[in-house]
Amino acid sequence: MDALIKPILHNLFCVIIPSQTYLSAHMTGKIILAIGMPRAGSGWHYNLVHDLIVAAGGQDARQIRQKFRLSRFLTEVNCNIGALTAQRIIPVSVPALMGNTYAIKAHAGPKPLALRLIHNGLIQPTYIYRDPRDALSSAYEYGQRKLKAGRQGPFSDLGSIEAAIDFMMAYVQISEAWLSCEQCLNLRYEDLLSDYDTQVAHLRNFLGLEDEFPNVKPIIDQYRPEQGSSNQKGTHFVKGKVGRYREKLTPEQQQLCLDAFGEYLERMGYPLDQETENDNHS
Repeated sequence: MDALIKPILHNLFCVIIPSQTYLSAHMTGKIILAIGMPRAGSGWHYNLVHDLIVAAGGQDARQIRQKFRLSRFLTEVNCNIGALTAQRIIPVSVPALMGNTYAIKAHAGPKPLALRLIHNGLIQPTYIYRDPRDALSSAYEYGQRKLKAGRQGPFSDLGSIEAAIDFMMAYVQISEAWLSCEQCLNLRYEDLLSDYDTQVAHLRNFLGLEDEFPNVKPIIDQYRPEQGSSNQKGTHFVKGKVGRYREKLTPEQQQLCLDAFGEYLERMGYPLDQETENDNHS
């Protein structure tokens, strides 16, 4: 056992210490980290990434979780790592240091060790975001549906739209952090819906998935927006439309959103007025 563990710890040590970063020359495995703003298609994004990796010869993250006893650190159906702390990243990185490539999910922002491992190539991040007004409206409605069904669940503690706005402010800050990460492929949810093939081409290029992988095309077709269903396990995919917040938020609540997210909305190209956007899937 010592003969196996010592080189793993040695490689991890070399990743963490800047003067000895030779990871790429010694390891072939990596973690594909699919991060998402809540209610921005993060489950859809993760499962697309995960299944593309498996189709190209990578490992099923759920099997990695079971084999390496990582259930404490990778939770829920989509192997969510939670906070990107050293205490969670180090054990989750061990399978990659042993040559495995697999995809995990997160909603959290980057921390120093995560950024170091991204810089050194052990972690490859891709982030999906959405107009936060639509995201918070969806989160609030999801939580209310759970409560009406007599169940607790994600977002069921959001008792009002105003609470949902406060909730989303933290995730806009997280969004800013990932959008400023040079190594991260950033995908806009609305673009993935309306121009799926172009966005998936960017994703394939980012993941290094060339045409020689015959199993990739069926995965791409499986996750097309028109194929989406709320019954697909782990995707959390629900039909709706872009800009739905205009129907769900009062003018006063919309102004609160502008006060909270105005600079972000403008910078990311989202409308600040009451113009109607084209209907699409949400």
